[in-house]
This record gives sequence, structure tokens and C-alpha cells, in this order.
Amino acid sequence: MEVNVHHAKTHLSKLISAAESGEEVIIARNGKPAVKLVPVADPVTKPRREMWGAWEGKIAIPSDAEWKAMDKEIEDEMVNGPIFPAERS
Repeated sequence: MEVNVHHAKTHLSKLISAAESGEEVIIARNGKPAVKLVPVADPVTKPRREMWGAWEGKIAIPSDAEWKAMDKEIEDEMVNGPIFPAERS
């Protein structure tokens, strides 16, 4: 399809949809073809739903027993630890 600049400005979103669906869209200036709308081959961003599980297998999640042990360790440090720990040299 070939359209003039005024029509392209007025109906840009429809022309983009047409180009994305594979239709050739040419914008003409003064009756001469000037540019062609083409879809981007590989989109830069992915939808958020594809990001779920991106860290799967890359990090280890502690078990419930490990979480409880860490909680107990933190609690012991807060209750029984020194108020002013020795300075490191």
C-alpha cells in the first residue's frame, strides 16, 4: 500500500499494524516513494510474563530448616551479642 505523508500522519497506528502483519507500507512525498515501514525483526524487550523463572537454577533458595537456623542465629546475635562489638583492625 502506498500513502501520502498527510494520510500517514493521520493513520500512523493503523499503518504500523499493517506493516507488522506483513503488508508493505510505503509513504510517498509529492507522489514519489520516500520511506517504507517495516517491522523490527527482533523486539528488544520481552513481556514481563516471560521473565518469571529467569533466575531458576541460578540461585539456591534455603530450605525451611535453613531459614529457621538463620533466624535463630540472628536472634542469638541480637539478644546475646555485644552492644558495641570489638573494632576490627
